[in-house]
Amino acid sequence: MRRSGHALDWETKPLPFKVYPDLEPLRLPTGLPVPALETFAAMRAAPIERPAPLGLDRLAAALFFSAGVMRVKAYPGGGQVHFRAAPSTGALYQTEVYVVAGAVEGLEAGVYHFGPGDFALRRLRAGDWRGTLARAAADEAIAAQPATLVLSAIYWRNTWKYQARGYRHLFWDSGSMLSQLLAVARALDLPARLVTGFVDAEVDALLGLDPTQEGALVLAPLGAPSTPAPPPATVTPLALTTVPLSPREVDYPLLREAYDDSTLPAPTDVATWRADGGGGQVLHSDISGLHAPSPRSIGETIARRGSTREFSGDPIGREPLMAALDHAGLPIPMDVPDGSVELYVNVHAVDGVQPGAYAYDRAGRALILLHAGDVRRTSAFLCLEQALGGTSSATVFFLSDLGRVLTRWGNRGYRLANLEAGLRGGRLYLAAYGQGFGATGLTFYDRAVVDFFSPRAAGRDAIFVTALGRSRPRSP
Repeated sequence: MRRSGHALDWETKPLPFKVYPDLEPLRLPTGLPVPALETFAAMRAAPIERPAPLGLDRLAAALFFSAGVMRVKAYPGGGQVHFRAAPSTGALYQTEVYVVAGAVEGLEAGVYHFGPGDFALRRLRAGDWRGTLARAAADEAIAAQPATLVLSAIYWRNTWKYQARGYRHLFWDSGSMLSQLLAVARALDLPARLVTGFVDAEVDALLGLDPTQEGALVLAPLGAPSTPAPPPATVTPLALTTVPLSPREVDYPLLREAYDDSTLPAPTDVATWRADGGGGQVLHSDISGLHAPSPRSIGETIARRGSTREFSGDPIGREPLMAALDHAGLPIPMDVPDGSVELYVNVHAVDGVQPGAYAYDRAGRALILLHAGDVRRTSAFLCLEQALGGTSSATVFFLSDLGRVLTRWGNRGYRLANLEAGLRGGRLYLAAYGQGFGATGLTFYDRAVVDFFSPRAAGRDAIFVTALGRSRPRSP
């Protein structure tokens, strides 16, 4: 890290929004249904007994509380940062959201781009393209669900700061966003799930993406089955103008190669990949014995959420910590089984828990002590020598047995591991803010993390880090 010589070029900092100057905006309604279900209940993937119809108002709420602009901070000199609903590495917000709509009340069928800056949709294609998306994902159910949100990433918006390592961040950030989308959909009585297997080139073409600059990451079908889509149609190229993000860009071929080497070329390959890995949706989870409700609704939690910039070092309780870990570890409703990541926890200040390094037993919902003692200084070092990693009440490290994951899922398994880590980290955010304390995501020294938690972590790889604790009040 110290030898890299990389410095930020502020003249080329990318624009925070993707802008289609020639497309008319369709303003989304602002009188939104606020998701009022308490935070923990919204995070549990329990079946929805009476699904609500997916209308434009509910779609707008799902977009706002997962990808919308929640607040704007102005700096001296005229600079602004538009803080979004979900966290993003470096507040760079490279995740874009598209809507493939076919049976949404109040919205004509079409393929749309969501603009969080003006809270509007712009139609890229007219017509019902759900059947085409279903074919690309080898998932017939997509053709019957009212809409599917497609998350993509604009590479340069993240690599401007993080270079090729930004490949990991694409999935951390989209995972965090999806943790909120799934919870908000549950609170709005909308069935939702994730689809990670699809023909990348077909989805990119449907959205009109330039594959050298942006790529689709994950699909999120939304709503109860409704009017089926027509048969798949031929996708013709789009010639849409977008405003350049920067006066010049730096290409990082390694990131593009990692994306390309994990693509699936045809629907038959998608079906085989999913079946060979033992794919199957998790429709609900065992929520018996989970903790008491959080004091806040999911809507209030998201509105209050913001990455903690400074921890006080004060303790949190054992029960709030375990509630956060248990809800982060709940099954994820998606087209392949989860379980790609394991949680390790450095406890610094948790009432009723001895300071030290622990492994979290997801099945038993318990902490297993690896070694006791004050590990604050070590935690800070492991988190790229960032003080936040050690001043927290607890810092959670996500590790993965990539040898096993890649054997099972091929190169696309690396996507799955980082996506799952980002999603579980996003759940930790929600659990923390839902209970009145803070959280922040951090990066790390990969090998040092594994060495510290070994021998139990031997053969794993570090994937992500989330720190939890009391936020220090800021001065006015």
